[in-house]
Amino acid sequence: MKKWNKKNISLEIVKLLCNTYNFDTLTASIMVRRGITEGNDILYFRETDLRFLHNPFLFSNMEDAVDRILCAKEENEKVLIFGDSDVDGVTSTAVLYGYLNDMGYDVQWRLPLGGDAYGLSTAAIDDFAKQYGSLIITVDCGISNVQEIAHANELGIDVIVTDHHNPPDTLPAAYTIIDPKLPESGYPFPDISGAAVAYKLVSALRFSSSELYKQEITLLNVSSADGKNYHIDCLKIRNLVKKECISELVVPGTVSVTHTKLPVFLTGQQIFVWDEPVMQKQLAEIFGNGVEFNMMDFRPQIAKLIPKLAEESLSGVKDLSRIVKYSGKPATEMEGFFNLFVTFAERQTATAKNTSDEQNDLQLVMLAALADIMPLKDENRILVRAGINSMNNGKLRYGIAELFARLGMAGKRICSSELSWNIIPSLNAAGRMGQSNIALELLLSKDPEERDRLARKIIEMNEQRKQLVADASVFISKQADESYELYGHHICVVIDQRINKGVTGILAAKLVGRFKVPSIAVTLSEDDIVIGSMRSCRGFNATLFLDQFGDFFINHGGHNYAAGFSFQKKQLTEFVDKLKILSSTVNLEDESEAIDIDAELPSAFITPDLISVIDKFEPFGEGNRELIFYSKNLPVQDAVLVGKSDPRHLKITFNCGKYKFPAMFWGEGERLDRDFKTGDKLDVLYTINRNSFNGTVTPQMIIKDIKKSEE
Repeated sequence: MKKWNKKNISLEIVKLLCNTYNFDTLTASIMVRRGITEGNDILYFRETDLRFLHNPFLFSNMEDAVDRILCAKEENEKVLIFGDSDVDGVTSTAVLYGYLNDMGYDVQWRLPLGGDAYGLSTAAIDDFAKQYGSLIITVDCGISNVQEIAHANELGIDVIVTDHHNPPDTLPAAYTIIDPKLPESGYPFPDISGAAVAYKLVSALRFSSSELYKQEITLLNVSSADGKNYHIDCLKIRNLVKKECISELVVPGTVSVTHTKLPVFLTGQQIFVWDEPVMQKQLAEIFGNGVEFNMMDFRPQIAKLIPKLAEESLSGVKDLSRIVKYSGKPATEMEGFFNLFVTFAERQTATAKNTSDEQNDLQLVMLAALADIMPLKDENRILVRAGINSMNNGKLRYGIAELFARLGMAGKRICSSELSWNIIPSLNAAGRMGQSNIALELLLSKDPEERDRLARKIIEMNEQRKQLVADASVFISKQADESYELYGHHICVVIDQRINKGVTGILAAKLVGRFKVPSIAVTLSEDDIVIGSMRSCRGFNATLFLDQFGDFFINHGGHNYAAGFSFQKKQLTEFVDKLKILSSTVNLEDESEAIDIDAELPSAFITPDLISVIDKFEPFGEGNRELIFYSKNLPVQDAVLVGKSDPRHLKITFNCGKYKFPAMFWGEGERLDRDFKTGDKLDVLYTINRNSFNGTVTPQMIIKDIKKSEE
């Protein structure tokens, strides 16, 4: 039995969260146990507004990418979007292709099919060159395609790489690269999906149609320091990103404006101020009436959106922004000014069509984040929550709606776990079966009958995929056991030509779950290419491990915990020999045997209202597991075995006083009448979810572990 661990927490910090952010005590206690106590973490835990997403122009190369794509439109160039075959690659392609196609670009797409290797291929480049194409944009791939992109350059084809995988030591000579994992990317959060990177590019392209694109604007503010001295603060922004700022402390009448930084900083700038008459008066008092500042008053414009601000001073509105309360320090007038300006600009550039298209895109970005197991922190929480909320608001994207209908999910309230168990495996099945184009066509087709046909085909492929995994799990089982011993319990490796290349990743993940060590599944293609997938755990970096093979691979890359590779069949023996050497260098973090408890609940607190607490912590996934509660001395009112063909699950009803709470204990039927019986009192570890049956939704426990209460 695993250890049950309930971390001690500071009641002072709990009270601080309750008082500062108006959390209830239970929610605040869980947050403290999970280490969600800093303002920035709380912001992304709590907020849902897309305003809190990072600006796409924080990518240092974003403007270059946008300008090159805009040039392609002006010159009527042919554009190719090249993606990957998994859910992230397919959704990335759909997001970018959908936008460019709607905007009238001469655009086409291509994905790896059949036995095609991962990443941009020479064949795809050559085929595009024959059509006189001149711009390729990769999505969810490209960062490791050094040779292929060099070949494109030789043919006069520019390549924009948008990716999110770990970059190799040598980067491709692309026109420009947008990858949050590049050290010099400029982006503040490295762990977004490939589809999120594509979404950022589309967001930047949408913004490029506004008058503010590439315009340098300076916000200027004068404030009194002590009644005698004045602060003059200037903030230069471009594409709503802070670029440069200066601050001058001056005494009126003691310094010429030419002896300050202001003339150089303000030359050629559009200057915005809050309450121009007051600003002009203060500047005249400081520098004299002979100095003129050409400025525009921003307050009347923002007052059209927020009328109550029409007569407010900047000092009176600086604390109104929701961002301020998470900063942990008092807001400055310039910070308040900047936040108001960004809010105004975003509302001015929004259109009904862009908003509708964005909601469709966010559903795809959400699926990509869950499929690629992105950590659900920082802006990923907003992206995933926004996509799920859009679905639950009855605005299912075309293509996704047909899958929902075919899987019996239409009209149901969905959460991240249901998508991960149903929709994502179905979409992934197309790529695993070598027909990723089917999934993309489903997401792009405007014909409802065609989408229904494609959805049906995808579900059929998912059933085939399940059978391939089941069959492979049987014939690799013995080899896996032997490999685990051979490699000294450091890694597990299975090599079998019978493994379908589309399920190597799933098999590797299953081996990780079975042995709790990094695992590799390898198969051989018909053209004598070895194809493998690696999945990792316990803090071990898969891509760094594969990097140790040097130039051995034809292609390799991925994330810290999931990577792929390929090489020539004649090198297989050398590959195995090198694995034996490298396996001894594998250092793994200790496997935790403890189950961390989020909160201990007396029976009186176990009510349907707990669902509202659960919802605050959604979405659940990587880096944000489901809430686990602990309750002592729960009386077992009833317990029965359930299961159609094999009744090995337990359905238990606990007497919680006012409420009789149902619970499921999966696969633990044998414990009834062995470890406990009806009438006993149990200490229980559990999660809570929604159970849908015959149109009725009720909360239920999902038991993680139990033990008989001490008398």
